[in-house]
Amino acid sequence: MNRTNGGANLLALRSHNATLVLDLLRRAGEEGISRLELAERTGLTPQAVSKITARLREEGLAAEAGRRASTGGKPRTVLRLVPEAGHAVGVQLDRDEVRAVLVDLTGRIVAERRAAVDFGRAGAEAGAGAEAEAGAAVGAGAAVDAHAAVDAHAAVDAMVREAEPLADGVRAGALLGVGVALPGPLDHVRGVLHRVTGFPQWEGFPLRDAVAGRLGVPVVVDKDTNAAALGLAVAGEREGRETAHSFAYLHLGTGLGAGLVIGGAVHRGARTGAGEFGHQVIQLDGPRCTCGDRGCVEALCLAAVARGDLEEAARVLGAGASNLVGLLDIDLVLLGGRTVASAPDVFVRGVADVLEARARREGAVGGAVPVRPAGGGEWGVAVGAAQLVLGGVFGWGA
Repeated sequence: MNRTNGGANLLALRSHNATLVLDLLRRAGEEGISRLELAERTGLTPQAVSKITARLREEGLAAEAGRRASTGGKPRTVLRLVPEAGHAVGVQLDRDEVRAVLVDLTGRIVAERRAAVDFGRAGAEAGAGAEAEAGAAVGAGAAVDAHAAVDAHAAVDAMVREAEPLADGVRAGALLGVGVALPGPLDHVRGVLHRVTGFPQWEGFPLRDAVAGRLGVPVVVDKDTNAAALGLAVAGEREGRETAHSFAYLHLGTGLGAGLVIGGAVHRGARTGAGEFGHQVIQLDGPRCTCGDRGCVEALCLAAVARGDLEEAARVLGAGASNLVGLLDIDLVLLGGRTVASAPDVFVRGVADVLEARARREGAVGGAVPVRPAGGGEWGVAVGAAQLVLGGVFGWGA
């Protein structure tokens, strides 16, 4: 991830320096890293590193991992991160299901849960009781339609049902928070929903505060595609892949969106609006999309999927990806989501064919941008949601 590499020997930046050290411990893995190496890589003095690591050991975040031969003098003691010292819950809310994972400090899945949801029926059953709760959830003076509150509260109920058992299994003080990932658009900073595609009545609902109020822990909210992109970037950095620097993650499931990593950091835009990939119009006067426009990539792609024509869906996805590549000049396109997972070879080949044709026409230096399936599997978005929380520990930020 893109972050400051140097430390600062100032008391005011003590937490910043501890974050630098923790992230290096994370990246070192089970083999660990010595205090001298930590000082060299952070630019901190050995004395500062010793104080930070002593505090991290007292807090249970770091532990000795043996000794390593040195070029001179006595062997160096190496330190490692203690994965079980902290946990985060990641929740993915889709239009028809909710998934939740519990991960440790390395991002490894410790436990997982999933359930089908039907917000239409759940909202109807919630009735007037949920409407009465709406005022308290949104705060004094906020104007939210009563039906929006019913539907959004049903979504909160579904997420809490899956997240709470995972959170309850973590020892006191070890749960860092909950990350929630769902379709956008939304306000990532305030945790407030906008006109979520397919659920425009959720506009204005303060999802972050509603979930935090129910679970009693810090909550971070982001778009599902951003969360997935973050998870992929962290995994790529951990594995030393250069491809983690600049890529687009295209997610095709019940909808279509993109997560963008530019210069090693997730690009959300000034209003969390970046990555609304599915609603670029590529066919004027085309079929009506759920967003209200016509001829969107999402509408054309999902229509082809509904007809069982996955090759056409891949070609449409490729047309949208080609626009994105031409606009951002990214290094890599990653494909994910349940529809892609059902036929990964078809989608990778279809999108790659479109990008290769563009590269030939333009005489692109280095050839076409590569296309491949995203890692992370079916739990990738939920794990990425948990990484939104872990970012506060390791310095890549949410």
